[in-house]
Parts: sequence; C-alpha cells; structure tokens
Amino acid sequence: MEIDARFESTKKAGLLGILGNIFLLVIKGTIGFITHSQSMIADSINSASDIFASLMTFLGNKIASAPDDESHNFGHGKAEYLFSLLISVAMILVASKLLMDSINSFFDGAHFEFSIWLIIVCLVTICLKFGLFLYTKKQYDKYENILLEANYKDHRNDCIVTTGTLFSCLFAFHGIFWVDSLVGTLISVWIFYTGVKIFIESYNVLMDMSIDTKSQDDILDIAKSFPDIKEIANFYSTPVGYQYNIFLTICVDGNMSTFESHKLADELEQKIEKMDRIHHVIVHVNPL
Repeated sequence: MEIDARFESTKKAGLLGILGNIFLLVIKGTIGFITHSQSMIADSINSASDIFASLMTFLGNKIASAPDDESHNFGHGKAEYLFSLLISVAMILVASKLLMDSINSFFDGAHFEFSIWLIIVCLVTICLKFGLFLYTKKQYDKYENILLEANYKDHRNDCIVTTGTLFSCLFAFHGIFWVDSLVGTLISVWIFYTGVKIFIESYNVLMDMSIDTKSQDDILDIAKSFPDIKEIANFYSTPVGYQYNIFLTICVDGNMSTFESHKLADELEQKIEKMDRIHHVIVHVNPL
C-alpha cells in the first residue's frame, strides 16, 4: 500500500507541475517578448523545460510503478532514474542556450521596455512555485523518490530565479539595464549546476552504485548479531529504483545441518528486508 501511495503521490506532483508550468510559460513568454526582457525570456524558457521535467516525472513514475514480470524480475524501478537523467540533460541544454543569449545581450548592451506586468508576473510565479515546492518537498521527505527530488529542487530554483528576475525589473525601472543580462546569466549557471547534480545522481544508480556506507554497516551489524554466523565472506548490493537488492555470503560451522543453516539464512533475510529501501535479500551459506 505504501508503494502505491508513493507512486500516486509522484503522479499527482507531476500533473500539478505540468499545469502550473503551462500557465507560467504563457504569462512569462507573453510579457517577456513584449518587453524584450532577457531575464524574463530566460525565465519563460526555464518554465518550458519545467513542463518537460514534470512530463518526464509523470511518465517515469507510471513506468516505475509497473509490478515485476517475467521480463523484469526486479520490477521497473530504474525508470525513475532514467527519466530523471533525461530531465537533467534537458536542463543542461536549456541552460547552455540561455547562457549564450544572456552573455551576448550583456555585451550588446540590450535594453528592454519596463512594464508593471513584469513585476506582477514575477510575484505570481514566486507564489505559485513556492506552493509547489512546499507540496513536492513534503512528498519527497515521505517517499524519497528521485523524480520528486528533481521536481522540488526545480520549483525551489524557480523561486530563486524569478526573484532575480524581479530585481532586474526593479533596476530597469531606474534605468539600469545591464542587471537584466547579469541575472539571465546567473539563472543559466544555476540551472546548469542543478542539472549536473541530478545527472550524476541518476547516472550512479543506473551504473549500479552500491548502497551507502551507513546502510551497509547497519546490514553487517544485523548479520553479526547472529551468534551462529562465524564470518561474512561477501557483501554485494545493486539498486532497483530507489531500493536495493542485497547479496550476502555467510560462513557457519561446517557441522551445522543444512536445515539449520538455511533456517538461519531465512531469518537473516527477513530481518534485513525490514530495513528501509531494501527490496530483496539473498543469503548464501558456506561451511567454515
């Protein structure tokens, strides 16, 4: 039931993100191109990439929620990381284009037409994005889904980005236009940095990065708590989405019966599987 709630929560967050970002894209793009504000145009393109991110969240979550089958024995959990990888690549590409445009605008000394609507759009964006950030962050804290993480960080970044756009508009009101290009540049760098961080995290899971050291130590402590386990020969872990499969080789007294040794392995497996983020545990028994 918790897994179903996890996927349903991510689905809802993705849909809210899509609807919210479509609305923001329309109002930002309209005002940005009318006034020729580089920072507002950058902000609107950022909203377009957010729509893509929310769509990837929705699709990735739908695939990841599919149960195990004959072709995918460990389920489809890695779809979360595959789609978050696509989100990160889109963010990096968008940021690169925005960076070039902002730098060109800075050196060309481009001006734009100040409008009170620039201020209104910024305030609407900040309020909407902050609400989405609070909702998505709450769901991430509860379910630790990387797609939710990518989305809540994106909403948070948008609040910061649009605050920068707001400042550039206020400077423009006093005839200082170079701040607009500077803010556009900073927005681009921020989006690029966030995209790289999400890319690295997704890449590590797709490349079967081992479980974190603390969780590994906790698992080994559980194994060592069994007096009949004389030695732990091997420890391997591999991610399946946000969870991990654990493979252990334990050594027991060679005089222990096969029945008793397998009963011991079963008890160890059941105890480890009660931990958070553990999908399945396989324990192999060797005589010492």
